[in-house]
Amino acid sequence: MVVLQCGSDLCSPTTSSSLCDFSPPRRLSFWCPSHGRCRIVTPPRPIVALAMKRNADKITKPSICTADELHYVNVHNSDWRLALWRYLPSPQAPERNHPLLLLSGLGTNAIGFDLSPESSFARFMSAQGYDTWIVELRGAGLSAQGVEFGEGAKPFNAGLTFKGKRKKMVFKSKESTLPSKLLEMVTHLTEEQGSSAPVYQINDFIQKLVSVIEDGQRSFPPPLSDVQGHLSTTLKDFQEQLDLMLKYNWDFDHYVEEDVPAAMEYIKAQSKPKDGKLLAIGHSMGGILLYAILSRCGFEGRDSGLASVTTLASSLDYSSSKSSLKLLLPLVEPAQALNVPAIPLGTLLAAVHPYATHPPYLLSWLNSQISAPKMMHPELLEKLVLNSFCTIPANLLLQLRTVFHDNGLCDRSGTFFYKNHLGKSKVPILALAADQDLICPPEAVFETVKLIPQPFVAYKVFGEPGGPHFAHYDIVGGRLAVDLVYPCIVEFLNNNDMA
Repeated sequence: MVVLQCGSDLCSPTTSSSLCDFSPPRRLSFWCPSHGRCRIVTPPRPIVALAMKRNADKITKPSICTADELHYVNVHNSDWRLALWRYLPSPQAPERNHPLLLLSGLGTNAIGFDLSPESSFARFMSAQGYDTWIVELRGAGLSAQGVEFGEGAKPFNAGLTFKGKRKKMVFKSKESTLPSKLLEMVTHLTEEQGSSAPVYQINDFIQKLVSVIEDGQRSFPPPLSDVQGHLSTTLKDFQEQLDLMLKYNWDFDHYVEEDVPAAMEYIKAQSKPKDGKLLAIGHSMGGILLYAILSRCGFEGRDSGLASVTTLASSLDYSSSKSSLKLLLPLVEPAQALNVPAIPLGTLLAAVHPYATHPPYLLSWLNSQISAPKMMHPELLEKLVLNSFCTIPANLLLQLRTVFHDNGLCDRSGTFFYKNHLGKSKVPILALAADQDLICPPEAVFETVKLIPQPFVAYKVFGEPGGPHFAHYDIVGGRLAVDLVYPCIVEFLNNNDMA
């Protein structure tokens, strides 16, 4: 079994003769030394210099982008331009040989990697000297379709921008329910849009979604006094995105074959690593993408262009776990049957969020999907929910649901199984899991880890029996991530940052 060593070899993979098989123990727990609190040296923030040199004077960086620079890169065979958030390395840190690429999870933008100055994965890495880039894939955040250089892009979830403390919501009537309010708002939207077939298809889909919500609730929560206005705001944003949603026709393979390679080439051109390689970290689907790239490159016998890969709560095979990702599967069937192009995850989460955060907390189980109790400040958790999630193409979900099949994730043709070729890669991998992750449990992470040759993988589960505990997002932005998770990752990066 691969364990994590202390000292200068922290996070480098080693093998133990007594733990050399890949049979997961009853309790997945691996030792990592305590680092104490690691101070973040905040580098002076330079004047923003956008990458688009052409018409640069016409480009303004939206306030929602907290990076030092905002770059755009064209995607080949597409009219999409991906947004790349760049965090320049601190001049006070050691000089590094490779830039660092960050990929976020399913239906999320860059905000999860930079929630606040005190809770910022990206800023921590740049403070360690790494030229850090967050890639927003097509359809996420500031990535834009058909936008000319210099025009800028409106965030795809701009209508839900977090603006500090929210008004406290008070319960009054028991006459209405969340499902009925959703239906009321969508019906109103349909009437405003007229007899557009796509709108009626989405209306039908939302009604089926409401049925899923009703089936999953044991009882109905009383409504919030201002939930009508809250839903009006979120569904108005949904209405503004309707035309864009009709163009949401991509799947997972588009990310693997087009988006990530385009971003990698652009970052290499900007950072100019001597060996032409990048360090990469992916959370959730971001890690799945990195696994898929390594698998495809191993199968084709070509260089991946990656010096190392770190995956956070990711797997190519969820079949042996009780992953709550299955909660999205009931949305796939009606979306497919009604030919609905996309599922407005961000809008729906914003609509139900008050029911998860206010008495009687009937949907409080949604919070545990993201963070373990007391691992995130409530305002940061709210900011994450209201600002980070975007709309998900139905085709993407259709392909991702194959992670629950016996052979794991496959390509769109159904003939290439990514986990079958991951073992051919010789890129060092650090795979991290969270002990209370309901979306990607440790046993799911381990299903992929055991496919990788031992000299090239290190594996650790964060969380202890008596606490603290980590959930899906906590290893990225939980309150203890800076003390326990980040130093482990940095040590691994440093060990693989040789020129």
